[in-house]
Amino acid sequence: MSFPIFLVDAFACKQFEGNPAAVCLLTNEVLSDAQMLKIAVEMNQSETAFVSPVNPSDTFQTGEHFNLRWFTPTNEVNLCGHATMATSAVIFEKRDNINEQLTFHTKSGELMVSKVGDEYVMDFPLNHTVPQDPTPVKELIQLSIGKIEPQDVQYAAIPHRDVVIRLPDSTSRDVLEGLKPDTTAMMRAFPDSHIKGVIVTLRGCPENGAKDESGEMFDFMSRYFDPWNGIPEDPVTGSAHTVLGSYWSGQLNKTELYARQCSARGGNVRLSVKKTRVN
Repeated sequence: MSFPIFLVDAFACKQFEGNPAAVCLLTNEVLSDAQMLKIAVEMNQSETAFVSPVNPSDTFQTGEHFNLRWFTPTNEVNLCGHATMATSAVIFEKRDNINEQLTFHTKSGELMVSKVGDEYVMDFPLNHTVPQDPTPVKELIQLSIGKIEPQDVQYAAIPHRDVVIRLPDSTSRDVLEGLKPDTTAMMRAFPDSHIKGVIVTLRGCPENGAKDESGEMFDFMSRYFDPWNGIPEDPVTGSAHTVLGSYWSGQLNKTELYARQCSARGGNVRLSVKKTRVN
């Protein structure tokens, strides 16, 4: 058995930025879950995508509908934005797909990706948050942001199960980038629980360094910690922005948002928030 595997940096504006994903193009190959997990371990990326045409008579050049699954080095996940974008780039750029839009059939439903010029537009479900009582997650907050008192704490339920911690607006970008969460202790404190990820986010403003290289202001910034899925920190997380888009759209009363994920690699994300979807 053999099939091509690509390594793609999604959400990258330059080399060695964004979030790497491995993309496996499957045609007649049938892999078990155990085999896919072993390949994901071998690739050792935050996610490895496995994609195949829904219709066996289609090719990667002609098909519009594809089955798509994502595996971290420890388990399968229900939703992954950057690996979906990476998969789309491979199909459009390396297999010269003739369609304007691709539809991926996943555990999170149908996800659409369109190629617009040199850019890709993803259409994902919008995931809302609810207020989270800080008391039950006090230890998690301290392990994530230290002695900083959060301005807000939210929770995003299934499929994410993420705690969203908003830093005070007076916090600088340098402080956000300098956080050093104890991800091992985070897992010990909340093993096999309703929490599977932590998003730390900060409103962008002129005083806290929330600008890109051209000087354009970010509406918000974030970092994402996911040790429960074998990823201490994810560099740039499309699925987390389906949560952040919902939260910040409500906070800022805006539907068009510009964001920065402030990991060591980092990446910029533009969001267009609709009633139930986000692009």
